[in-house]
Amino acid sequence: MRWTDRFDWQSRTFVMGILNATPDSFSGDGVLSGEDAVASALSLARAQLEAGADILDIGGESTRPGALPLDAPAECARVVPVVEAVRAAFPDAILSVDTYRAAVAAAALDAGANIVNDVWALRGDPDMAGLLVTREVPVILMHNRSRPDDVSRAARIGAEYRGANYRHVVDEVAHALLARIDAAVAAGIARDRIVVDPGIGFGKTVTQNLALINHLPRLKEIVDCPVLVGPSRKSFIGRILDVEVEDRLEGTAAAVAASAMRGADIVRVHDVKEMVRVVRVIDRLKAAPADGGGPA
Repeated sequence: MRWTDRFDWQSRTFVMGILNATPDSFSGDGVLSGEDAVASALSLARAQLEAGADILDIGGESTRPGALPLDAPAECARVVPVVEAVRAAFPDAILSVDTYRAAVAAAALDAGANIVNDVWALRGDPDMAGLLVTREVPVILMHNRSRPDDVSRAARIGAEYRGANYRHVVDEVAHALLARIDAAVAAGIARDRIVVDPGIGFGKTVTQNLALINHLPRLKEIVDCPVLVGPSRKSFIGRILDVEVEDRLEGTAAAVAASAMRGADIVRVHDVKEMVRVVRVIDRLKAAPADGGGPA
């Protein structure tokens, strides 16, 4: 599958719903925190699809700052039963697996996933590129300069990765993503199977995150590639508003609206119903003619 087989990037902003098959998600919504993880995952998947999610992103290892990494068998044990169950219940759904391990990606693809969302952009596992070439599946390459050992904690905000040093964050992130695109293409991955993600919250300060959202057109100009933005419930929103993770809906809506207005092709969110409504209004705003003519 190629992205363009299912997504017309000129038509609207697409919404990816987050389905965390974890007990320790930073956002507090991991389905493993309940008694029946698969049943919880199916319930959440149904709700997100009915609310308008275009993709469900299923992950088994938390990227929460300070979270302990899993090994591949443990990650597979979390992810594969959820992918299998969601695929069986919703045969037409587009499913993404959020992993940087080739073995986990392979097992999830076998279970019914369509897309690989790699937060380390093929740098986390030397076998990932070859797998993607063999399976001919789309991939999301995320920019990530976070360091697991460089985390700060605040009472209300929670843990967050400390920002890295940049002279010009937008250009540097864009050119780093372009280098990952080039590496993927050199490995044999078709360019039209690639989407990039600037990695909001991963090794960026509040100001750096805001700059990346505010200057998405510049980033898109450099990478010449569809872009996913994932600001949902992130700590930069908590710092701006001084609110805990469960109280970041309005801040997320503002960041999603700004991202969609500035050209994000996909937004990755927890609160699917609300954010689908946000991007639908933004899409109409972007399409509105200057003279106010056209259909109602």
